[in-house]
Amino acid sequence: MLLEKLCEYSQRLEDLAPFGYDKTTIRWLINLDAEGNCLPPLIPTSSGRKNDRGKVFFAPAVMKSVNVKASLLVGNGEYVLGKPRPSSKSERVAKCHNAFVKEIRDCAKSLGSPHLQAVLRFLESLDQNTLPLPEDFDPSLNLTFQVEGIFPIDLPEVRAYWAKIQGGDQCTDIPSNLSQCLVCSTDCIPIERMPIKIKGIPGGQPSGMALVSANARAFESYGLKASLIAPLCRDCAERSAKAANALRQKEDSHLVVGSLVYLFWTLEPAGFNIASLFSHPQAEDVRALIKSARSGKPFAALDTQAFYATALSASGGRVVVRDWLETTVGQVKGHLARWFALQNLVDWDGAEGKPYGLFTLALGLIPQKGDMQRDLPPNAPRAMLKAALQGGPLPSWIMFQAIRRNRAEQQLTRPRAALIKMVLLSQQKIFQEDAMVQLDAGNQHPGYLCGRLLAVLERILMLAVSPRATLIERFYGTASTAPASVFSRLLKGAQAHLGKLRKERFGAYSALQSRLEEVMGNLSGFPKVLTLEEQGWFSLGYYHQRSWDRAQAKARKEEQVPGEEAVVEETPTEEK
Repeated sequence: MLLEKLCEYSQRLEDLAPFGYDKTTIRWLINLDAEGNCLPPLIPTSSGRKNDRGKVFFAPAVMKSVNVKASLLVGNGEYVLGKPRPSSKSERVAKCHNAFVKEIRDCAKSLGSPHLQAVLRFLESLDQNTLPLPEDFDPSLNLTFQVEGIFPIDLPEVRAYWAKIQGGDQCTDIPSNLSQCLVCSTDCIPIERMPIKIKGIPGGQPSGMALVSANARAFESYGLKASLIAPLCRDCAERSAKAANALRQKEDSHLVVGSLVYLFWTLEPAGFNIASLFSHPQAEDVRALIKSARSGKPFAALDTQAFYATALSASGGRVVVRDWLETTVGQVKGHLARWFALQNLVDWDGAEGKPYGLFTLALGLIPQKGDMQRDLPPNAPRAMLKAALQGGPLPSWIMFQAIRRNRAEQQLTRPRAALIKMVLLSQQKIFQEDAMVQLDAGNQHPGYLCGRLLAVLERILMLAVSPRATLIERFYGTASTAPASVFSRLLKGAQAHLGKLRKERFGAYSALQSRLEEVMGNLSGFPKVLTLEEQGWFSLGYYHQRSWDRAQAKARKEEQVPGEEAVVEETPTEEK
């Protein structure tokens, strides 16, 4: 199914490379006259900036391997000029160059093209000792030819010749050469190896990997090896790989999270950039998406078309398909609207909170050090993406990881609070979109009340002692798991701080005493142990109460009510 839909998508690509060709970076052009004489110097195609390997051309492509295999009219310095790299063996370089010359000789003999004859004369009279090369020449980079201003690789007869050659590969690993292509169902000579590699997958080989491959006996089936385990004709094999590479290169059709790359596409343009919503969601775009879903209007014509998504990762020289989704654009929009409504949460100062992308949410589950993109566990973003595209609940183990990270760091970040809220609400049978966005005074859940209580006690300490004196760094882990073992002691210490505030800052004392009585009045006792779900409610209670406190203090300062003390605390650096 995946290969079939990729082939269908390739039909809408305007810049699809011709059959047997692929997008190839070429660093140098060898300029020749009609007689095959080199017109030095070599023409560079790059800007000269660091890491610029040259201009991208449509050029004849072959699946490279450890064996010598030359392409037509394009190759690195070893194949084209016989110039070895420092680590190369001279015997192998000579074989590479001879194979390259043979490809051009066969093509020139078949076509009789004067441009091919000029290239052949240059190669047959090539003297490596007298050929002028630039000082920055790198034999690992690609070269091609230009004959009197014309690129032989662009000639229609050359493209037709190469297409014929590549389409005529014979297979000797099965009794009969003919088989049925899994995609187009036509009788064909199946390819033994995928002709185009998939590039840009995190952790994979820079040169690319095969989408269909059996590189070990465990993957072989019925005695079939390599790509023969899934018989494909050459055209379908090329189209599927080129489509995957095109999706990987476009900003609006792929998303990289940790070791996975997600590809999204529709068969017709849908005017819907899902990748940006996952990577850098803008508040106005999210509001429009949610408003559209709430309106209940029938889906537009574009929303009824098919939507496809897949998750790919690397395993050696193979591409691993981690997930596959086939749905409609309208259904995806509805699930995405729910996804952003689930994570809707006020900011630390009570203001409207910004939406988070997939990577930001997943990043909250790991320590903030080292290569976080590489350390990100693949299961977390995959589970989040599935809930975002297909609906359904988020698994409890995501909340467990977020709570464990809270205890390890002794602090609660807004992304983790949003993720905990998403898990709790997504698992409810009846989902209310506006639930738990901000402080809920009517929530009588013991875990939620305990979280609120810790925030009130922390604020008392900060105002009585110092804005930098917090309880969360010392007691968050214990208070969120075993409240009965710590809250009695914290309440006893708070009485002394309240007595100090009563003498020095009576307005603050009155407000905090009232909040403390409100929370305590709804608690019949402190639970000995909180379950995982109760710990999630604890986190939300702490976050909501602290956000509400700051919003109230900010409002008092702006109003500057005479005779009433405005208490505003500094936002910690991490939360900003």
